[in-house]
Amino acid sequence: MKKSVQTLLISFFFAAFAQAVDVSSISATQPPYQEQTEQNYPPQNTQQTTQNQMQAQQTIPNSPATNTQNLPEQLPAVFGAHLFNGNFTQASQSLYNPDYKIAVGDKINFRMWGAVEFQQELMVDSQGNVFIPSVGAVNLLGIRNGDLVKVLKSSIAKIYKQNVFVYADMNVYQNVSIFVTGNVNRPGLYQGLSSDSVVQYLDKAGGINLEYGSFRNIEILRNNKIALNIDLYDFLFEGKMKLFPFRTGDVILVKNIENYAFAEGDVQKPFRFELKNNIKTLQDLANAAGAKPIVTNAVVRSYLPNHTIDVVSYNKKDFQSVLLRVGDEVEFRPDYNAENIHITIEGEHSGLHSMVVKKGTSLAEVVLKLKPNQQSNIDAIQLYRVSVAQTQKQLIEAQLKELETIALTSSSVTAQEASMRASHSQMVLEFIERAKNVQPKGQVVLENKQAFTKTILEEGDIINIPAKSNLVLVQGEVALPGAFTYEPNKSLRDYIKLAGDFTERANKKRILVIRSNGKAERYNGNWSSGTKTIQPGDSVLVLPEIETGRGLQITSILTQILYQVAVATKVILDL
Repeated sequence: MKKSVQTLLISFFFAAFAQAVDVSSISATQPPYQEQTEQNYPPQNTQQTTQNQMQAQQTIPNSPATNTQNLPEQLPAVFGAHLFNGNFTQASQSLYNPDYKIAVGDKINFRMWGAVEFQQELMVDSQGNVFIPSVGAVNLLGIRNGDLVKVLKSSIAKIYKQNVFVYADMNVYQNVSIFVTGNVNRPGLYQGLSSDSVVQYLDKAGGINLEYGSFRNIEILRNNKIALNIDLYDFLFEGKMKLFPFRTGDVILVKNIENYAFAEGDVQKPFRFELKNNIKTLQDLANAAGAKPIVTNAVVRSYLPNHTIDVVSYNKKDFQSVLLRVGDEVEFRPDYNAENIHITIEGEHSGLHSMVVKKGTSLAEVVLKLKPNQQSNIDAIQLYRVSVAQTQKQLIEAQLKELETIALTSSSVTAQEASMRASHSQMVLEFIERAKNVQPKGQVVLENKQAFTKTILEEGDIINIPAKSNLVLVQGEVALPGAFTYEPNKSLRDYIKLAGDFTERANKKRILVIRSNGKAERYNGNWSSGTKTIQPGDSVLVLPEIETGRGLQITSILTQILYQVAVATKVILDL
């Protein structure tokens, strides 16, 4: 009776569980082993499952496709990280090491000549001996490589008193097994030659852990005692590597990083450096990081024990007297004051194409120095500025980021709606990728010649003198975009007619006219407000209509981006 009741309760529990769980949500959060189960069981409805997964991905706030806040913070660049990229694991080296002690299995090229001729490759047997005819067994176990010939001569001299000469050299070193542990990426037991360097064994172990492993505090242990301390900075800076004859059972231990500082700014090596005796002052860090000759001072950001941050600027002449603290962030920078600026003159003129003027010089002062020719349109001078282009780029990127967030986090109720939103989101993402490649020109709008006096030039400004033009450029959502000859009696509507009139995708309420001086004016294509004046050199841009099905917020942002791109580049991006 009890078993029947238990069976009934279990059946009821599973039936209730099956009704409470949405199968589509299970398929959208698959466990790691799902790939294996899919190989064994054919899918029942692939299309429906894909739609459900899209729906779940758009509605789950922590979906991997939308959540970037939980990604691990990128580690700072570490000096020496490039050392372990697998190159040292590709070959071993059989180098002559006089301090190497001969072990079982080593092979020795042996030659004896003179009164007796004999040549053979001898292998050290399990008892540490090699056998020489007429001489017998000679024990070489533990003998230094540098003493090999001397020991062999001594044994042979007991049999052959004179006129016998001996030569011997290590042929093959016996493989050894070395433990690599501590702060390495793949601790374990690794095989190699006894003559292999510590760098080769560390490379086999995946290199030093860049987050908390030390490049300057590495110990080689033998019989649980320190046999050698290794500082890889000696190898990185000076190419020095001390040969160590490894034996089976030796341990390479990478210790924790303790003292470090960061170098950035005008340096050749902007990395995190470990502090030690040869890197303890600001000057030492400047030398290690390769501070450029133009550096005049350093800003040091220190984290003090009293939970405060200390920021101090030091002059280059004081670098040697400034001791570094653990975790210091040092920015090396040049600090120079310029009295003049350099500007570029482009376009149609007969004067200099490069000019150096004093700071505070206005555009009007430079215009007086220009040498226009008959083709110069001096009334439509254009000014391009790097800082303006950067600001335009930042504004576009900010809008694109907001657009991307909205496109990826839109929620859906049904699978069909999820599929439609996924299609729209893909189109928006493709538009975003194209918009990211846009490079704004950074044109400064000069309303009239009175603005020349108020416009103060900056370093890197480009002054462009356009050639006289009788063309009007019409582009965007028109049937036949192109350049048309200017005629005083033609209006904006006439030029659009010349370009084949609006396309079906044209937004007649969003027509931009960009003047040659960079000023942008918006017009409505219903022509109810009268004739729109067009000037030679104007650019007419007809923006596309944006589908309202994308959502009001996405539509608004897309419209704003199209305006910004059109004004900044005089180009219309297609959706």
